Amino acid sequence: MNNDILHRYIFDNADVRGEIVQLESSYQEVLSAHIYPVALQALIGELMAATSLLTATIKFSGDISVQLQGDGPVSLAVINGNNKQVLRGVARWNGDIAADASLQQMFGKGYMVITLTPDEGERYQGIVSLDHVNLAACLEEYFNQSEQLPTQIQLFANGKQAAGMLLQVLPAKSGNTDDFEHLSALTSTIKAEELFTLDAEQVLHRLYHQEEVRLFDPVDVTFKCSCSRDRSAAAIKTLPQTEVEEILAEEGKIEMDCEYCTAKYSFDEIDIAALYSGSHSSQSQQ
Repeated sequence: MNNDILHRYIFDNADVRGEIVQLESSYQEVLSAHIYPVALQALIGELMAATSLLTATIKFSGDISVQLQGDGPVSLAVINGNNKQVLRGVARWNGDIAADASLQQMFGKGYMVITLTPDEGERYQGIVSLDHVNLAACLEEYFNQSEQLPTQIQLFANGKQAAGMLLQVLPAKSGNTDDFEHLSALTSTIKAEELFTLDAEQVLHRLYHQEEVRLFDPVDVTFKCSCSRDRSAAAIKTLPQTEVEEILAEEGKIEMDCEYCTAKYSFDEIDIAALYSGSHSSQSQQ
């Protein structure tokens, strides 16, 4: 059974929708690329859950990026996803970070950039400061600013598992928020351990056993890096050929490392000659 899944659900007697995501394998794959501090491991998990929840709200084929930047010990944390619930991510930090470090202690003066890139149509970007109590509160502010939709988000991660819930008024029904406030109060009682150990049906029954809830089929969430030898070759080709040849003369080869998954792509003199002559093959060895 896949332990990385997202469920959508709606209430038959309220104009409110919800999502629940539970991650383990994909979370571990992202963490395995680097030795992250404990606090940053947890933040990456929350960010993965958040990106999955956000991706499930979009109605187009395309990509989403949730990026945190700041002037603190952590300069960057980013998760990229798409409408097929494929995620990848990475973070950059410098120095020691306390295990219980807050969002502000990690990022200092920071902000969150959410970028939606449809396969067809214009890109949209929203920016929210990181001056709220946690990542979930920052995301709630994003929805308040960008879509004016009452939204509640719960995010949890412990270095092994990550999970999240999203509750939101249906876009066409944002006038009456009484039902949302009632359901939001129920949702706020969820505990991390419940999301880590119970399946979606059990979670929803525990929270909303007096409500009529319709749970839809789950969607698998997976980790996959989009790096490739071809993309690395294309990046090299953007450099002046003289500069590439100078690096080859000094190093004997050009190596490209993927920051997301740590894959390495090596190009020797023969590879580079083939690249500039147009006969480069993606079948070359890494």
